[in-house]
This record gives sequence, structure tokens and C-alpha cells, in this order.
Amino acid sequence: MRLKLAVKGDLVRAMKAEEERIARSVTAAGDSVLAWVQEEYREQIEPLLGRRVAKTVRKKRYPSAGNSIGWAGLVYSRANKVVANWQHGATIHSADGFFLAIPTAAAPKKGVGGKRISPSNFPEHSLGPLRFVYRKGKPALLVVDEQRARKGKRGGFARASARSRKTGTGLVTVPMFVLVPLVRVPKKLSLERVQSRAGQRFPRQIRHNLETFTAEE
Repeated sequence: MRLKLAVKGDLVRAMKAEEERIARSVTAAGDSVLAWVQEEYREQIEPLLGRRVAKTVRKKRYPSAGNSIGWAGLVYSRANKVVANWQHGATIHSADGFFLAIPTAAAPKKGVGGKRISPSNFPEHSLGPLRFVYRKGKPALLVVDEQRARKGKRGGFARASARSRKTGTGLVTVPMFVLVPLVRVPKKLSLERVQSRAGQRFPRQIRHNLETFTAEE
């Protein structure tokens, strides 16, 4: 009595087709979950830090094109330090060991050279010199004297004319910076929860895709 076993059909071709189906399922699932994570991150970040920071959340997949069983994806922020502070909480100190200078609403948005406003690049040539004001039990201030309120839609303040400075008419002192020793940033973002949910969605989506693509064949 003899038993003869043999594979009927093209085994190599069948295995290749199965590999392609798996690669397609994994890649489609990965792309879907990656886009979902990016959107979830942005929806959390925008109400807290604004649309501009939310738009720094990007996604990248490997390989950059085509299907692969070894698909991998990455979601990251180009403002990683800012996002990380609100994700984990942080205590921010001044880099030079003194005070953090927090601009008030009256301070210009940009300083000399077009960089973000700070005491070091404050346009004293056009607005006047900063003056330190100590306040007992309250944060100290950096103020500018001899200012006048602008009229019209532009608003804000400008240095008073020489005549106004001489007469003292309509002059005001405007706080430009609040000085604090440190700032505590509370934990406000729950990005870990999104990551956990993504880890659960990914295998479920792969399984769903495998069933769907099999039914299509």
C-alpha cells in the first residue's frame, strides 16, 4: 500500500497572493489608524494651544508608498517641547536664572529683528526705555512711561509726542512684561489615551481588512 502526496496548483503563486493580501490589509489598517491619531492629537491640542500649534502635528509612514507587511507609522509634532510640557506637566524656569518675562497684551508681538518679543529685543528706540517696578507681594513689572493710547481700530499704545511729554497731557505708564520666577504648566493633554486606543484599533482593523479583502476575491 502506498500513499502519494503532492501539492496541486502553483504553491508559490498562491503564497505570494496571500502575502500581498496581508500586506494590503496591514498597510490599509496602518494608514487609517495613523490618520485617526493625527486628527485626535490635533483636536486635543487646538483648544489649548491654538490652531497653529495643532497644525504642527504631522504623520509619516514607512515605506512612504506601496503596501508592506512591515508597515510602520509615526505621529509627531514640530513643536514637540511645547506639546510635551502640556502632556506631562512642567515647571519652566528662566534660562539665565532670574525672572521669566511674560509679555502683557500691550506689548508688541515682535521685537527688534522680527523675533518674539522679550526685554532683550524690546524696541526702546521707538517706545521708550523699560523701567523695573517692584510690587510687594505681587509679581514685579517692566513698564514704559510716557505712552499715549492709540485711537481707531489699531488700538494699543505709542510713545507720546515731545509736546505731550513736556505738558504731561494724556500720558500713561504701560506694563509691558510681568516678571515671575517660574511658571508651572499643568498636565492638560491625554495623548497616552489616544496611543492606547490606537494600539487596540490597529489589530482589529487588520482583521477586518483581511476578512473584507478575502470576500472580494
